[in-house]
Order: sequence, then structure tokens, then C-alpha cells
Amino acid sequence: MSRTEGRLHWLMAISTLVLLLAGFCPAMAGDLDPFSGMTGTVKISGGTAHIPVMKEAAKRIMQNNPDIRITVAGGGSGVGIKQVGEGLVDIGNSGRKPTDEEIAKYDLKMFKWAIDGVGVVANPENRVKALSKNQVKAIFAGRIDNWKAVGGMDKAINVYTRDEASGTREVFWKKAIDKEDITPGANVVVSNGAMKSAVANDPYGIGYVSVGHIDASVMPLAIDGVTPTLETVKSGQYPVARGLFSNTRGEPTGLTQTFIAFLFSETGQKIAAEKGFVAVK
Repeated sequence: MSRTEGRLHWLMAISTLVLLLAGFCPAMAGDLDPFSGMTGTVKISGGTAHIPVMKEAAKRIMQNNPDIRITVAGGGSGVGIKQVGEGLVDIGNSGRKPTDEEIAKYDLKMFKWAIDGVGVVANPENRVKALSKNQVKAIFAGRIDNWKAVGGMDKAINVYTRDEASGTREVFWKKAIDKEDITPGANVVVSNGAMKSAVANDPYGIGYVSVGHIDASVMPLAIDGVTPTLETVKSGQYPVARGLFSNTRGEPTGLTQTFIAFLFSETGQKIAAEKGFVAVK
């Protein structure tokens, strides 16, 4: 083979590889196309479970579009709904469906782009691996206050919960403990991340987090024989689950509308799945 023929062969191989790679992930480029030429800012706040998806989506969009700025903050579901309703942000995230009163007051439009489970977690050093639903209810109500009563060490149980604006708390309160009061002695933390950190650093702690936030730093507890995982949430076996909503005041337009559409795109749904949630499409 001559030098010229070899060079042509090499160029053809490179061209074929480029075409194969382009065909392998058409959604990645195509789903970002609607942002081309757009400028402006999207402000997002609210539910903390949403943050990993929001940040990843924002990063990909801004990397391809330097004239677009997307800011992501937490605060909890109640904060997200209130701030979008008052025009302080463009998108208010919530881990619960807004109430009829909130919808009417703020003319909210709701977009559910994923499903999330809320799992009970303990410290990985805890030898208790499973509880019944009745035991969970009794622990969070304060009726059971020692791990020995559920097969663990003779140590006081340290309960962690979220504030009442939290969508994570609401679904846990409704579906895991049947709306029973949570003990006033519980430690209140401000986010899924703070909850995970608190339980990870407390050998006798118990709390609850979005399944998407569960990692090796905390141990998910099986409830009535079912461990909270992406698979059990998706199958419906694990019932403590909720929708993840992005809410706008009135119908979204412009850059906000394009961002929400991206969440439902093939790429957006893939990001949601990669972050531990159940995609809706």
C-alpha cells in the first residue's frame, strides 16, 4: 500500500468512526438544538431531591450555549411553589403536587418529569436491616425510642426529620407513617443532603431521604420486606413514592419552556434515570 493509499484508508476509518459515534447518541445533540441562539436566564428553586437533575441539565445546556445562564437553588417544595408563584424564580420545583389552593392562587402549571421513592435510612453500622411499617410509625412517633426494641443495640434512637415545607416529608408522612404525628424530639434538617449527612454521622440515627440520594454513606431499611430501590419504586412494590414536579406561573414561554421540554426529552429522561429516579417516558 502506497503512502497516499494508506492516508486515504486512515481518513476513511476516522470518518466512519465519527459517523458511528454520531449515530450512537443522536439524542444528545438533537435535544440541545432548541437552545441554539437563545439567550437569557432561568432561575430555579425548591425541592432538594430535584437538584442533581437540575444541575446536570443546566451544565449541559450552558456548556453548549454560553449566552444562557441557569441558576439552581433548594429550599424545599413549599419554598419553590411560593417563589415561583410570587415571580421570584421562573421554575419552582416540588416533590409533591401543589394543592388546589396553591394552583388557584398562583395560576400554576405543573410538569411531572420523574417519579421518586422516599426511603427510610439508618447508619451502615446499625445491625437492624429491616422494620415493619408499624415499627417505623412507632419510632417516628416516639413510642419506640431504643434500638433494642427492634433487634438492635441497647441505644437510644435519634430520629431525624424535615420541616413541614418539605415535599419529601409530606410523602413520608402520608405514605410511610399514615399521617401520624412525628415526635417533637426529632432533629429537623433542611434538605435531603443534610439528612443523609446527619444519619451517616450518627450510628444511632434514623431518617428518610429521596431514593435518588441513597448511596453507601447510609443504609436503606427494608419496610415490610421491601427495600427502597429504583427497581422496587418502578415496579410499585415500594409504595412510598411521589412525583417530581417543575411548576411555572402560567404557561411557560421562551427559555423556561425550552428548559422544561428538555427535561422530557430522551436526554433529560436519561439524566433523571442516571440520578436514581424513574423516568416518565
